[in-house]
Amino acid sequence: MATRKFVKPSTPPNSDINVTPLVDVVLVLLIIFMVVTPLLEKDIEVRIPETEETPQTEMPQDDSQLIVKLDVDGNLAINTEQVSGTDYIAKLKRMLTAKKKEDRIVFFVADDKANYGKLVAAFDGAKQAGAFVLGMATEDIPNAPAAPVGVDPGAVPAPAPAPAP
Repeated sequence: MATRKFVKPSTPPNSDINVTPLVDVVLVLLIIFMVVTPLLEKDIEVRIPETEETPQTEMPQDDSQLIVKLDVDGNLAINTEQVSGTDYIAKLKRMLTAKKKEDRIVFFVADDKANYGKLVAAFDGAKQAGAFVLGMATEDIPNAPAAPVGVDPGAVPAPAPAPAP
């Protein structure tokens, strides 16, 4: 039977941690986090109006305000008058040209189930008509009293005749 001979190592076993692979892994992770972090911070800036408590009294409707309503079927109404899609820009332009640039404000009230594309088209039409500021109402605005037939709601009213003595 053959005898086995063992060779003794010249140095004792080394139980220290090899740091080079550890540093390599940590640097790779650092680079990955540096690349991914800016992608996570992208957001869209939105201005949200501040809420304030208002009493529940009936607020008078200002006749000079332009309110465009969009219903579920996609029908547009300027104040209380129904307007077809083809006449929308022309009518709104007539109403806005009578005002100063700073007063060309158009508020939009859309039904919750209204088509979003039609609402965006209404926004674009208002900008084309010359609106300076566009506002979106979050609650339905009560209808203003309807103007007499044949009277343009955006027109300046004529002065009342003086009573005869």
